[in-house]
Amino acid sequence: MPTDGDAFPGRGHDHGHCVRDAMARAESLCSLRGARLTALRRRVLEIVWSGHKPVGAYDILDVLKRERAGAQPPTVYRALDFLLAQGLIHRLESRNAYAGCIAPDTRHDSQFLICRSCATVAELDDPGIDAAVRGAAAGAGFSVEHRAVEIEGLCPDCRTGGDHA
Repeated sequence: MPTDGDAFPGRGHDHGHCVRDAMARAESLCSLRGARLTALRRRVLEIVWSGHKPVGAYDILDVLKRERAGAQPPTVYRALDFLLAQGLIHRLESRNAYAGCIAPDTRHDSQFLICRSCATVAELDDPGIDAAVRGAAAGAGFSVEHRAVEIEGLCPDCRTGGDHA
């Protein structure tokens, strides 16, 4: 997913750069943490990062079945569980799908902008939004244990009728 102030990929976006950066960060972080980024886990992460749209577990399984004989749902779910535990991906609850994390080196609560037209997802990491949610909950005497902020609307390209990157 794009960073550097542009939440959504723009015209001329080099998505290969996103994938290369995500994979390099994943390898480095797993090495530092003593976690094994196996070939299968790496491939599942590459599939998740294959675009800026969330990908479901069975979509991942379909890709793996074309590449590897005997790929089964438990294999995919174990890989996804590992990637989630390492903070390398996020689960989008409203879509029951997964997206790559833009800042896997820090534990954070993200917010997601999801285009209802093209399904492109942008991750925000705005501590102010998180603080507002937690503050409002605390004001109501509520203790937040899990929070998912997913906002649906139109990305810049769909809003203006432009071409997607």
